[in-house]
Amino acid sequence: MVLDHPWCQVRQDEIELPNGKIIDDYFVSIKPNVAMVLPITSSKEIIFVRQYRHAVGEFFLELPAGNFDPTKESAEVAAIRELTEETGYLPEEFIKIGTLYDKPSKDTNKIHLFLAENVIKVGEQQLDITEEIEVVLIPLESVLDKIAQGEFSVAGTMWLSS
Repeated sequence: MVLDHPWCQVRQDEIELPNGKIIDDYFVSIKPNVAMVLPITSSKEIIFVRQYRHAVGEFFLELPAGNFDPTKESAEVAAIRELTEETGYLPEEFIKIGTLYDKPSKDTNKIHLFLAENVIKVGEQQLDITEEIEVVLIPLESVLDKIAQGEFSVAGTMWLSS
């Protein structure tokens, strides 16, 4: 382990490639799993969240998502929790779409994708002190145009929204 902090873990591996070459400084980022939700209202609007991302210093429109520990909760429970905390909405119908690896060459985490249909407002956001999130509802029929116009640029959101 090169860096072992609750918010960031990096390990250095020594690996042997299929051709026999040894790489003694292959770095792997150990990241938590992510639950991401595509929430759609009964009036066919997708619920997005706009939030600041410090690493690149910009605001982004994204789908509700968050990290979770699979030893403490399931991906489905985490997805519903994140949706409710970030937006104040709950789904009437909820199905798992699939699981992706974000960057399997260097990162260890999985992204669990869910579709939430007929979401309804049940309360207010329940954000932690590090979050400032604006809820943005966008009509389903205009999402592809917004993607083409460059209004979305976060990979997971792009894949799931299109």
